[in-house]
Amino acid sequence: MKRLLDIALALLILILTLPVLAVAALLVRIQLGAPVLFTQERTGQWQLPIRIFKIRTMSDERDAAGALLPDGLRCGPVGRTLRRLSIDELPQLINVLRGDLSLVGPRPLLPRYDAWYDDRERRRFDMRPGITGLAQVNGRNSVVWDRRLALDVRYVEQWNLWLDLRILAATVSMVLTGRGVVVDPSAEMLDLDKERELKCVST
Repeated sequence: MKRLLDIALALLILILTLPVLAVAALLVRIQLGAPVLFTQERTGQWQLPIRIFKIRTMSDERDAAGALLPDGLRCGPVGRTLRRLSIDELPQLINVLRGDLSLVGPRPLLPRYDAWYDDRERRRFDMRPGITGLAQVNGRNSVVWDRRLALDVRYVEQWNLWLDLRILAATVSMVLTGRGVVVDPSAEMLDLDKERELKCVST
């Protein structure tokens, strides 16, 4: 049932948002140039690698030393708007149709985080990752890592179809209001690997 719901809703949303995607692609092409889409490797179900699709929201601007500038400086007005409305995430509907993602599930994270989960947190890999999830509707990018991962595990352990429908409804509300969006998450909190490395050093 979950997979059937994923396919049906992903197809419907993709068809309905094609005009939005076309306008977004045009704006990104004008402001940032090519490519309009970018792919990024994440860790999926059973800790297997997947590549997710997103609309590009940042430039490749670098400092004098050649290092990329912070996300907040590389994300212009178009990128900020796309992120606030979650339009940049829409290409991941293709990942849903391919079977890499579900509409709802633990958000797929970067492979460099893989070594930093405890045994309980690794339960997040027992289900297909999602575009949205329990953590995303309980604070989105502002949730601290320990709580975010705990919510992922809670979702896996308590999953049912009704829970998915509630999360999808809450996601629509958050997208329409722009609640919980952080343009530059690294400015608000450390990456998971850096945070846990510091904890290891301090203990």
